[in-house]
This record gives sequence, structure tokens and C-alpha cells, in this order.
Amino acid sequence: MSFVVVYDANVLYPSTLRDLLIPSLTLPDPHDRHVLAAAIRARAQVIVTDNLKDFPAASLRQWDVDPKNADDFVCDQIRLDAKVVWSCVQQIAHSWRTPPGTIGDVLTSLERCGLVQAVAELRAL
Repeated sequence: MSFVVVYDANVLYPSTLRDLLIPSLTLPDPHDRHVLAAAIRARAQVIVTDNLKDFPAASLRQWDVDPKNADDFVCDQIRLDAKVVWSCVQQIAHSWRTPPGTIGDVLTSLERCGLVQAVAELRAL
């Protein structure tokens, strides 16, 4: 099953979090309306944002869009297919050249990005 996701810019930096998210979206604050507009236009089911207060679920329900923070979104992906997420983590580690990265380095970086539960689930695999 595939679904459309829109990422709020606040989950696209630092690059480790962005690298993991990309391989696999009352009204919001006026400065965030473009994110909702993109989600509606793309028929996204999810907006991934770490700014949930500006994307209240009750306000998004009329467009069938769910807001999720990055940690919850990645946890969902782990539950859908942990092997794919683990493979992404491995690819990120292998892409780090200067200095070379390990899977532990990637997990530590993701944890610093706020993926506390997702990293705990990945470490338990």
C-alpha cells in the first residue's frame, strides 16, 4: 500500500533525519498554510511535522490528512517494514565518508533529531 506524505521543512534538517524520511505530509498558522495546501493538492494522507501545534488533527480531518511528528512517522514505517527502515539506516551509514559512519553513529544522530522511540525500536531489532 502506498500513500502520499508531505514533509514540513522543520523535519528536513538535519540531513540524517531528512535522509531517513525521504526514502520511503482552527487552520494551521498562516505561515504554515502552504504545507496544508501542498498536502491537499497532493492528496496526502499525512503531514510529517515537528510543529504539531500548528497542525491540529481536528482541523485537518476535513481534508483526510493526519499530522504526525517524525518519531511517530518513522515508528509507523518500522511497523510496516522494519527491514526497509534498517536498510535505509545502513545506507546512510555507508554514505558517510568523512569521517566514515557506523550504524551506531546514524542511530545516535537520529536520536538527537528527536527520534527517541524509533531509535529504541531499531536498536531492539
